[in-house]
Amino acid sequence: MDETKSRMSDAGIVALYFARDERAVEISREKYGSWCMAAAEGILSSREDAEECVNDALLRAWNAIPPEKPAYLGAFLASIARRIALDRYRAETAEKRGGGGIRLCLDELAEVVGDNPAVEDPGAENGLRDALERWLREQSPEQRRIFLLRYWYAYPVAEAAEKCGVSVGAAKMSLGRSKKRLRKFLEKEGFQV
Repeated sequence: MDETKSRMSDAGIVALYFARDERAVEISREKYGSWCMAAAEGILSSREDAEECVNDALLRAWNAIPPEKPAYLGAFLASIARRIALDRYRAETAEKRGGGGIRLCLDELAEVVGDNPAVEDPGAENGLRDALERWLREQSPEQRRIFLLRYWYAYPVAEAAEKCGVSVGAAKMSLGRSKKRLRKFLEKEGFQV
């Protein structure tokens, strides 16, 4: 990556989007493409499909900025790539139903979030997202990393454990405790769990 591009701030890249300068997409891909790939590849089993999600995410960012003005461009792009990958996964498995690592991962998290109306209501979604972000900030770096690898990037537990340098048992224990803490936190915040 060009040294100048790698040092460009998110605000500088967003300014390029606002100026409708196509270099914004190129720089975004160079700076955050691997982050977006990780978000999509953890959900989809195909690298080619994940690459398409990254391309689609960059197109959506181009169409969304302006008026959107993300403060954390990497997180904004990865979130879009993840959402596209989840949509693609759901479409591919709509008829099959069952099995698969992402389904298991989502089912595990559904145990905590439950049938919360905020999951379906776009207006309430922001409140749930804000609550999750606050909760994550309260966790230790190791707990947060294991939780995100499992439930954001959809890594299998064994792979998340390996990336964090802990045993599978320790990762399972950490995830189980994290889910309990999250459930209590969400109840305290007024969410139905």
